Amino acid sequence: MGLDDKIKNAAEEFTGKAKETVGKATGNEKLEAEGRADQAKADLKQAAEKGKDALK
Repeated sequence: MGLDDKIKNAAEEFTGKAKETVGKATGNEKLEAEGRADQAKADLKQAAEKGKDALK
């Protein structure tokens, strides 16, 4: 996995966590769900990149 990809995925995961936290704090269920979705998407990307690295 390239360093750029790692940084982008980490940033996306962090953004998702922030959205989820703000959504919980403000009672905004849509923002909370969006944050969880962003985290899940980042996790899938990280898993795919690790799989690519394992095949190399």
